[in-house]
Amino acid sequence: MDPCIDYILDADEPTQGIMLHLHHLITQFPEVTGKIRYRIPFYYRKSWICYLNPLPGGRVELAFTRANELSNEQGLLDFRGRKQVAGIVFSSVEEIPEETLMEVLSEAILLDEEVLYQSKRSK
Repeated sequence: MDPCIDYILDADEPTQGIMLHLHHLITQFPEVTGKIRYRIPFYYRKSWICYLNPLPGGRVELAFTRANELSNEQGLLDFRGRKQVAGIVFSSVEEIPEETLMEVLSEAILLDEEVLYQSKRSK
């Protein structure tokens, strides 16, 4: 079975429902696969695109690893003091703005497809 699905099914509600819904939205895109990294679900294509971060109180953050390169025209992404990663926190499945979120996901996947990720860390 899918390790991300296994991880999600081990979570309590409402975390489980939120994560499962987001997982299905993310994996609708061709060639996007999920892996467990740092003990949470990460989604890849050529490089990391996003991850699901369960938070206290049954909330879930969908975080984009290259958010600093996204337009954020929709105004959904919150950097919360971070320089590169930004996310959106959801408390229920009902508050997920699917159409708008799909725009952000599409942009993140297009970025992954067209612009090679360059690590900012010194070698």
